[in-house]
Amino acid sequence: MIEEAPILTLRADFTRPAPDVIARLKSVPVGYLVDCMDGTGALDWRIKALPEACVPGPAPMILGPAVTCFCGPADNLAVFGAVAIAKPGDVIVAATEAHTGCALIGDLLLGMAKNAGAIGVVTDGLVRDVAGLMEVGLPVYSRGVSPNSPARSGPGTVGLPIVIGGRSVEAGDIVAADRDGVVIVPRADAARVAAKLEDVKKAEAGLLAKVRGGLSVPDHIRALLESPRTRRVG
Repeated sequence: MIEEAPILTLRADFTRPAPDVIARLKSVPVGYLVDCMDGTGALDWRIKALPEACVPGPAPMILGPAVTCFCGPADNLAVFGAVAIAKPGDVIVAATEAHTGCALIGDLLLGMAKNAGAIGVVTDGLVRDVAGLMEVGLPVYSRGVSPNSPARSGPGTVGLPIVIGGRSVEAGDIVAADRDGVVIVPRADAARVAAKLEDVKKAEAGLLAKVRGGLSVPDHIRALLESPRTRRVG
């Protein structure tokens, strides 16, 4: 006789990044974090904060450890599991295989996530109840909005590796998001990224000062244009 399969698989004892590493990565544009990781790390560009037409003002910034969940299409049982194990400062990251037939999260579930201490939610699916989401005030990054609602029957996983927006994400990886999109910093790379961040900040600040001072073509680009590596025709 085949035993009945579980509808939810949950791992709550994953390791989160050290608080000092989180603190060093806060309050910087996500583009800086990408530059520290050789130009990669962002989720699919369609995963973003609700459009300004729905939520006024600048897109919210979030940065914290990922609580991963795989929901599958049209089901949000795993999100409830993620909320149940979330700790203050966590970001719930919910994969749906980019399902757009219905919303994954509405205002009530978002309110529960906020009550649990989560600082944001990221999903490759859709959300609903925009007026209520605005009232809750917890940042949500998604592919869009639909009033259709999901089931709550599973199967799903919580705290296990997922694939979302073209990237693998493990529980405890760092999630950073702002107006430019969502970036994942693997927990194993977080200390290295934090150490490299100061150099990126200095480089950005130096070039910005030159641009504001009238720079049109950087010296290294001008040298390339004048070298044999550039072939001029016509």
